[in-house]
Amino acid sequence: MPKVKVNDIQVYYEAKGEGYPLVMITGLGDNLDCWDPRLVEELSRRFKLVMFDNRGAGQTDVSDKKYSIKLFADDTAGLMDVLGISKAYILGHSMGGMIAQELALNCPEKVAKLILYSTWSQQRPTHDGSRFLSAVKQGVSLEELSRIILSLEVTRDFPSDLVKKDPFVVGYCTSIYAKENPDSWNDFVERSARHPISQEAYKRQINAIEKFDSHDRLQQIKVPTLILHGRKDFSILPECASTLAQGIPNAKLVYLENSNHYLVEDMQDVIHTITEFLL
Repeated sequence: MPKVKVNDIQVYYEAKGEGYPLVMITGLGDNLDCWDPRLVEELSRRFKLVMFDNRGAGQTDVSDKKYSIKLFADDTAGLMDVLGISKAYILGHSMGGMIAQELALNCPEKVAKLILYSTWSQQRPTHDGSRFLSAVKQGVSLEELSRIILSLEVTRDFPSDLVKKDPFVVGYCTSIYAKENPDSWNDFVERSARHPISQEAYKRQINAIEKFDSHDRLQQIKVPTLILHGRKDFSILPECASTLAQGIPNAKLVYLENSNHYLVEDMQDVIHTITEFLL
């Protein structure tokens, strides 16, 4: 599988489909296998998808540089340059949405349209979210992280034995979705676990997130922008999407009523909304 030299690291990427390029930027701890197969399959029918692992995640090098959202955005821009992509649609999920904002601010000439997916402009953690982030930075065991997640974010109906396989993917779905779609949940856990991020790299990505703040620069984003957010997102508050929409001129905001952080519960609506926005 392809790796290319970008800045000081080797970046792992995959491309799928034909058409105008759509660069997809993953979230905290994720690798490119974490993208919903339905999203990848449908979008690749109309666009050339470029998916990659962020610095420190998946099969991309970790490096010894201090992580920042700007550094991740520079990696994205560098990857586009190496692949000969002068301009593209940019889709960023969660931390990837922060990277996408930074890319649009620093390299607006590279961004044709922007899709911000379950993300924020500045950190607004809940008490529970702060407890989880603190636990990660303290280097607690995976078992302890699983226990914290189970106590804070899911109901007793959630398949807790699956959460314990990988505590970083619980935001994929609500308890109802997991219970009613066990095959989809198992598939996601399997895909995300193929190339798991190390705890050290995970902490460094969190440090980058905590220092990110684009709030006072949002008005500088001039490209057409679509903002998607789940009403049931416990990782990033739904109010964060409203803040983005208010700050970015003429941004379109769409809430997914049944969805958590990965929007899997409303994925067909997500695909339809993205496709309609880009075409």
